[in-house]
Amino acid sequence: MLDPRLCRSFLAVAETRSFTAAARRLGVGQPTISQHIRRLEGEAGGLLFARDTHAVDLTARGQAMLGFAQTIVDTEERAARHFRGVEVRGRVRFGCSEDFALGVLPGILRRLRRSHPLVDVELHVELSDVLAQRLAEGRLDLVLGKRRPGTGHGPPLRREPLVWIGSEATALEPGQPVPLVQYPMPSVTRQLAVEALERAGLEWRAACLTSSLTGLRAAAAAGLGITVHARGLVPADLVVLPDGLGLPDPGEVEVMLLSRDGAEGPAQALADFVRAKLGTDS
Repeated sequence: MLDPRLCRSFLAVAETRSFTAAARRLGVGQPTISQHIRRLEGEAGGLLFARDTHAVDLTARGQAMLGFAQTIVDTEERAARHFRGVEVRGRVRFGCSEDFALGVLPGILRRLRRSHPLVDVELHVELSDVLAQRLAEGRLDLVLGKRRPGTGHGPPLRREPLVWIGSEATALEPGQPVPLVQYPMPSVTRQLAVEALERAGLEWRAACLTSSLTGLRAAAAAGLGITVHARGLVPADLVVLPDGLGLPDPGEVEVMLLSRDGAEGPAQALADFVRAKLGTDS
């Protein structure tokens, strides 16, 4: 049986792609993480990560290790809860913006289900500001979304640079208004995109308005216009537009995780998994 401590360190590095971020997540020093990975590589008979000065990537052996390591960690957690007599149960009302719902959320919910099978999730997918308002009204227990830098309470989970995205065939006509594919207000990324264009003295037009990420992707992929998106959440069928198009830097957004005052049990369990997946910045 592989040591669960080594497996935790391995999974943290695999998720963050960073030994430094993995150490920060687990509350240990980076040398400890490096030692754990070396020990696990010794037991696995080869390298689990390909490392250089810029990137940390899983090797084929590392990809194979993912499932085994996750099973060992989940089994240890279930055994600990069983013998402590602690079983989290109940319902959590969870609000999530659509870009996370179509990206990292399935993996987070799978881990929640494996570790806490008696927790039920009431999932609400909406714009971040709408979800934050529902949380303030007591209609949600937990919210994962985005906000403008420096707004709201508490530190962000992480910061994400914004980029302009569109189809591979995107070409902007000189002297013509920039065609935007937009969410309705109060979309954070829509506000930041418009502000960036206006600061740069560029005219723009609303080429398409859609209330869903699916609609935004379809419109942008069809060439109706361009939009701003968090770099780490860019949909697979769209591309980051090159600097040569002359578009201004749209800045960044903060990833936020908000909870209702006094939220515990199911909400706390889900929040722990969200932080484990996304909490690599502060």
